[in-house]
Amino acid sequence: MSRVVALRVHWLRHGKVASHQGDMPLTEEGRRQAESAGQHFGQIVQAREIVALLHAPTLRTRETAAVLYESMRCTLNERREEGIELLAPGENQALRNPDLYVAGTRVEMGSSPAALAAQLPHTGLDERAVARLPFWPDFWAAEDRIGFWVNHTAPPGEDADTVARRMLTFAVSLLDLPGEQSRRFICVTHSPLLRAFARRYLLGSDPGEPEYTASLDMELTARHSLTIRYRDVYKKFSLEEGA
Repeated sequence: MSRVVALRVHWLRHGKVASHQGDMPLTEEGRRQAESAGQHFGQIVQAREIVALLHAPTLRTRETAAVLYESMRCTLNERREEGIELLAPGENQALRNPDLYVAGTRVEMGSSPAALAAQLPHTGLDERAVARLPFWPDFWAAEDRIGFWVNHTAPPGEDADTVARRMLTFAVSLLDLPGEQSRRFICVTHSPLLRAFARRYLLGSDPGEPEYTASLDMELTARHSLTIRYRDVYKKFSLEEGA
């Protein structure tokens, strides 16, 4: 099987939303943030790369990916002779938020009892009932709810280390793709994933909430070599040495 010459994976938080009371669309500021990110990526992609845009199964990530794509297309139009192939955005389940469960149903991190109960219409659980469940009252009361999940040892579903391993497994699997062209994946996702990965593989502690359209960058140039960059921190190591 042919080996990918170089593989770059960018885990990008979606653009700004008005709130997290459900799956909200981007604000106008969020669309401008995504457009700016697209211009940035359009400038840094390398000649003859194949560039794929992926997004989590949410409205805000899908809209971010769509704006990124159009912005990158405009920027790359000036680089037509460099053989860069930009693929249209596609949804990928590996980019989803943590899998949390209530009454056998996968739920998103609802920011209130009402937001959680709205995801459980067939369970018979109302706002009062979900407000009495373990984990959730403390989650809602936390000043930093995502930080509460990141540092929780037994949430009702995936913990931060499990999500970080899911991300790494997904990224390494991209090396299986055939061909001799370098590839770049821009993965539009959510802040819990960036925080979980940075905590597990880069910093050893929760870095806090990333800015909208902030990215955690990975480069794999061989099956057992990984470089990670996030904010001002850089790390390079072998996957065989405990990743």
